[in-house]
Amino acid sequence: MIRNYFKTAFRNLVRNKTYVGINVVGLALSISCCILIFTLVKYHLSFDNFHQNSDRIYRIVTEMHRDNIAYNSNVPTPLGKVFRDDYNFGEIVGRISTFENQIISFKNGNDIKKIKEESGVSFAENEFFEIFNYPLLQGNFKTVFEKPNAAVLTEKMASKYFGDVDPIGKQFILDNRITLTVTGILKNLPENTDLKSEIFISYITLKQYNDWLGSEKAWGGIQDGQEAYTRLRPNISVAQVERVFPAYVKKFRPTSKNVHHYKLQPLADIHFNAQYGGAMEVLNLWILSIIGLFLMVSACVNFINLSTAQALKRSKEVGVRKVLGGQKFQLFWQFIAETSLIVVFGIVLAFAFSYLILPFANDFFQSKMTINLFTDYYLAIFILVLGVFVTFLSGSYPGLILAGFQPVVALKGKLSQQSIGGFNTRRSLIVTQFAISQILIIGIVVIISQMKYAKNSDLGFDKDAILMVPIGADTTFTKMGTLKDQISKIAGVEKISMCYAAPSSNETWNNSIYFDNSTEEVNFKTSMKMADESYLSTFNLELLAGRNLLSSDTVKEFIVNEALTRKLNFTKLEQALGKNIGANGGNWNGPIVGIVKDFHDLSFHQNISAVAISTYKEDYSNFAVKINLANAKTVIPTIEQMWSAKFPDQIFEYQFLDENIAKFYDTEARFLTLIQFFSFIAIFIGCLGLYGLVSFMIIQKTKEIGIRKVLGSTITQILWIFGKEFSKLILIAFVIAAPIAWYLMNLWLKDFEYQIKISPTFFLYAIASSFIVAGLTVGYQSIRAALMNPVESLKTE
Repeated sequence: MIRNYFKTAFRNLVRNKTYVGINVVGLALSISCCILIFTLVKYHLSFDNFHQNSDRIYRIVTEMHRDNIAYNSNVPTPLGKVFRDDYNFGEIVGRISTFENQIISFKNGNDIKKIKEESGVSFAENEFFEIFNYPLLQGNFKTVFEKPNAAVLTEKMASKYFGDVDPIGKQFILDNRITLTVTGILKNLPENTDLKSEIFISYITLKQYNDWLGSEKAWGGIQDGQEAYTRLRPNISVAQVERVFPAYVKKFRPTSKNVHHYKLQPLADIHFNAQYGGAMEVLNLWILSIIGLFLMVSACVNFINLSTAQALKRSKEVGVRKVLGGQKFQLFWQFIAETSLIVVFGIVLAFAFSYLILPFANDFFQSKMTINLFTDYYLAIFILVLGVFVTFLSGSYPGLILAGFQPVVALKGKLSQQSIGGFNTRRSLIVTQFAISQILIIGIVVIISQMKYAKNSDLGFDKDAILMVPIGADTTFTKMGTLKDQISKIAGVEKISMCYAAPSSNETWNNSIYFDNSTEEVNFKTSMKMADESYLSTFNLELLAGRNLLSSDTVKEFIVNEALTRKLNFTKLEQALGKNIGANGGNWNGPIVGIVKDFHDLSFHQNISAVAISTYKEDYSNFAVKINLANAKTVIPTIEQMWSAKFPDQIFEYQFLDENIAKFYDTEARFLTLIQFFSFIAIFIGCLGLYGLVSFMIIQKTKEIGIRKVLGSTITQILWIFGKEFSKLILIAFVIAAPIAWYLMNLWLKDFEYQIKISPTFFLYAIASSFIVAGLTVGYQSIRAALMNPVESLKTE
């Protein structure tokens, strides 16, 4: 019996190649999206879940309370040690200090090779590796970090630096100044871990690298990469631990207005919590999963539409089967068999699509996902469940309709719309598809508009044609000044400044200042911009009051922005001039000599910060070089030549400032690409649904069209029969989609302090796009129906 079902099903499908092709492609597209989304969700949910007792592992994080609350995944470096020494809440407490973009030097034959490791190096305590399950292949964690200047490398790094030679005892140099000896080899890190550094150095060596961070008195601030982890003892609650943290704030930071609140963050939350720098928010996984479900249901809807449209062609077949004794359940399972074959073809094609798309998905999500049906049992189960779900969701409704035909009516060819499901169900489903497509289109328009607004708005400074060139390490102020003068004389260099960072940068240094000789800090953070006297002219910052900084290598005076004067409650800018500022714990003091117009120091997500600019040579990290782009091909190599002559032990690199600023919106750019991709799939699947509905309508209205043409109707009037149907559906969908899209995009825009206003034009784009897509989809069939010879339509009854 089952063999007969599939044999008959195969013959029916071969006879209806167009119908099968449309369904297979629609299902394949939606299933491939589901496979990729399932793989992505599974990949992210697996992050750091392989550690023993992972439910008891926590990272200590910081809430910084000033005039607002900021969240930081780092803590003062001494916190981990004092917590370990003072309390026994933690079974183990371990610290790790990570520094990205470090220069590693090692022998390569007779030469010294230098590599810049973007993932950097980590100074780690033994306890860190007791908490986490990163196994050693050579060495023992109890001894590998015993001495200063000891290093542990992953297999990959050991091979990269020393080839096939035994790396134990080999040496390499960090930052051109610290010689390290390899004491252990770590198994390569798994892909599903948030630990990215592959070079680990004994924590005691941190003092050589950074004396302040390496001391046990560095409570004054927080620097990126300084983390502390603990594995709590069984039955110890988070609340118990967090109750003891305020004592450290009172003891070590009693006068600071930047009030720290130390908290415990579960290991399972680290990868997903954006407040603390998580790579993937859980909400995004839910959104992707819902989109995948919608695409799958949409494909099933199209299958139903096309199948019921085909039902009229098969009415006589069903009538004959019933007259010959066919039972309802047999006809139902016959149709399920046909559906299952289409679904199997769709799944096979979906895997082909998935394998083709996977490399692009990995690049896009910066992941290393794999798809293997034979080794990934979760994926195999998912595909099996999905196949059964799609088969019964797609096949049940058409199967029940076909099985329910009355044989006499079917054989006479007098089936009504109601007997094959009518229009209303299909209309509702098409409206839903149009509504979703319009929501996605409105989303695309809003996101593009916001990104254009962020890109093209006046940021308050010049960002075009400015090169940011890092200053070489361990250099003198005289050496920096000499190189600055040399670069300034290159043809095509317009201006140059030495600075800590550009006016808008992720490299921020937030400080609590003292104002007007007060003994208490102000209650807001101030972004410190250390720069020379050329800073304002290089970036074209507008001076509103006072004067520019004088040339100096130490802090003697300050320029501030309007935001800082507002936070200090000055009604006129001139009132702030001459007032004294104390920064860096009161170690830097000087009067306000100038006030610049506000500029966006961060992305449009954040308000403009209070900013103070002053000279301090020790914090100059970059040359900012304004160039004439017409000379870029000669200017950049010349700068490199001069720079390399001054810093032969360093690696020359540069970035254009506008490209750095664009990185602020990487998340939005990825989100936009996702929306565009899924919009295309959703619209394409919606077009298949329209095709199914218009096919159904044409079959139903063939004789009506013939009669209308005989009675004198024009082609335009015939086309309007179909046009008014789809216009009505599009308008109904728009009434549903518009308020939903307006709400969702306002919700999205709330993440921006500076945002566009949602314009009615955005909604016009969506409805116009829907009419164009619908017109192109149904146009060919509608015109062919309108041009049909009425004699052919009416000659058979």
